[in-house]
Amino acid sequence: MNLDKHRKEIDRLDNEILKLLNQRMVEVKTIGDLKQTTGSAIYRPEREREILDRLKKLNDGYLNDSAIDAIFQEVFAVSRNIELPENIAYLGPEGSFTHQVAKSRFGAMGRYIGLNSIEAVFTVLQNKEAKYGVVPIENNTEGAVGITLDCLGKFDAKIIAEIYMDIHHSFATLCENLDGVKRIYSHPQGYNQCRKFLEEHFLSDIEFIATKSTAQAALMASEDPDSAAICSHIAAKLYKVPMLFSKIEDNLANKTRFLILSDFKNAKSDKSKTSILAKTADRPGGLVEFLQTFQKNGVNLTKIESRPTKERGFKTVFYMDFVGHIDDENVQNILKENAHSHDIKWLGSYVNGE
Repeated sequence: MNLDKHRKEIDRLDNEILKLLNQRMVEVKTIGDLKQTTGSAIYRPEREREILDRLKKLNDGYLNDSAIDAIFQEVFAVSRNIELPENIAYLGPEGSFTHQVAKSRFGAMGRYIGLNSIEAVFTVLQNKEAKYGVVPIENNTEGAVGITLDCLGKFDAKIIAEIYMDIHHSFATLCENLDGVKRIYSHPQGYNQCRKFLEEHFLSDIEFIATKSTAQAALMASEDPDSAAICSHIAAKLYKVPMLFSKIEDNLANKTRFLILSDFKNAKSDKSKTSILAKTADRPGGLVEFLQTFQKNGVNLTKIESRPTKERGFKTVFYMDFVGHIDDENVQNILKENAHSHDIKWLGSYVNGE
């Protein structure tokens, strides 16, 4: 009897939540209509971060910060679709880690376009066939994704947000236990990142079949009852292959940073981060002089990565991240001081995702 009472209360609360969500969507639709009249961007990462921070400060119940993020990111995604449905291009295929990241930000209602290469994502954005693009830029064990850095220099897409995601490999199989596994499908990189698990479970000598992606591994395992896949969680769910183990990577701290790309400029926030590409003056001390202007203006430079320009000789371009927004006075001072001696391309200012 007591259980029924609590279930009725849950039903009442669910009814109230539904009513409030619909009221929220009325306001969302009105805002969307206004934005379309003025040409403003629908996706405002800095505004969403502001809402999440406020809710977390108000929270005094069972929900932790991660739960609040998960619930309201989906609410935000549904809201954006009501304001204006947009296409989202990502490095595919469906079920890849990049797809998982895209869905975490753009939700179940998003219109996704999986593409075969990072450059294809940039091309689709350039051709206005999608409003947003999602690509990886660096991994904390493998380093920077060179093709993403090259495309940031080649194309006009702007970084509007970043997402850091823990990369967990799962061991998915239709077999009831490990004894039934005769073959393992995996992308070679994923396989190599899980060697300790494979050795500990006497799986190292089992036939390994390389696949083009973790998603393809899950697909093949779904069609082969004597096999297993090393794949992402989203791929295992997508192809309905049960996960026997959910975290099998050697490095449990394995994390990848992803970028969300689009064609607009974010407003300032108190957690802004900016990325640029810089070709420094080709003379002794040119790079040092450039870096000293950051120190002089009190700007915290958080990352610097060199890439070959792929022109004649061995010239280099530097990818840089620093704290602050492009419109901040001290950042503008840096740009003005280096305007005549260095070639600087602004890649975007966005909310720090860490």
